[in-house]
Amino acid sequence: MSATAPVISAKNVWKLFGASPEAYLKSMPAGRSFDEIRTDGYIAGVKDVSIEVDRGEMLVIMGLSGSGKSTLVRCFSRLHDITGGTIEVDGQNIMSLSERDLIELRRNKMGMVFQSFGLLPHRTVLDNVAFPLEMRGQDRHDRRERALEVIKLVGLEGREEYFPRELSGGQQQRVGIARSLAIEPDIWFLDEPFSALDPLIRREMQDEFLRLQEMLGKTIVFITHDFDEALRLADRIAIMRNGAVEQCDTPDQIVMNPSTEYVAKFTEDIDKARVVHAKGLAKPVNGHALEGAPINGGATIHELARVLVNDNRILLPVADDKGVVTGVLERDTALNVLLGAE
Repeated sequence: MSATAPVISAKNVWKLFGASPEAYLKSMPAGRSFDEIRTDGYIAGVKDVSIEVDRGEMLVIMGLSGSGKSTLVRCFSRLHDITGGTIEVDGQNIMSLSERDLIELRRNKMGMVFQSFGLLPHRTVLDNVAFPLEMRGQDRHDRRERALEVIKLVGLEGREEYFPRELSGGQQQRVGIARSLAIEPDIWFLDEPFSALDPLIRREMQDEFLRLQEMLGKTIVFITHDFDEALRLADRIAIMRNGAVEQCDTPDQIVMNPSTEYVAKFTEDIDKARVVHAKGLAKPVNGHALEGAPINGGATIHELARVLVNDNRILLPVADDKGVVTGVLERDTALNVLLGAE
């Protein structure tokens, strides 16, 4: 985790659905399982989750349907009031905010794209995208310019005057994405935003979010059920099950060191060499005498395949993007990832 304060900090967060959730949580025995809670007449949408999101990080939350991932993100933005625990955004306890302050927080700091597009049917694409800027009170000319810019970005140029009913589902989803981009938020909450897009546009939008994250340093919480998408986008992945986070770690660690049997099921069919980076396998130099040119720590083992096969060094220095050696990679360990252990 970063040494700086996290943008989002959730501690022991619960979201229970039922008749009197607060009273039940106070009287509930410690260690109560998801199924036992359900037997008591409640659903644990979020079950004792503690997690932080750093500034500029893309945290991908994934899990099967009903695992709690969407509920957790709605708690982050207080679209759901939590039953227990605390959530802070930029050090501010969002449960203590008045309705007016909460609206201002969402309007000025948060962009949201959910599975339901939420488009205004009587407004054109242009007006839908410009709507949050209008709510801000932004000048008509300025909001039109910004809306046109992001409409072009998501590939809807030429459809500015279309109404939602005249668009396909994928096109409607792109309008929702453009609307979230329009306000240039500090935090983006994205709930399976690419699920309705065809594969080519989906990959282009993934590329765009990676580019924007690198260029603008935004903080992104991204929900998906697609593990390949999670591996491609994430700085860290949180895998949820029955309202709880099973493991939260880097893609390299999720793939190489799943902490539970449930997490291991997500990784069993993954080509680890295409996911794991040299820096993810690197160990501290610890006084080792290193020879020869270093390898790029940001490269995957698959990308380094030819080097690993042909280079006879037992230990390979690993460098960051500035060429500074940050660790050492054991060639045999990397070959085991590439070719499989003997």
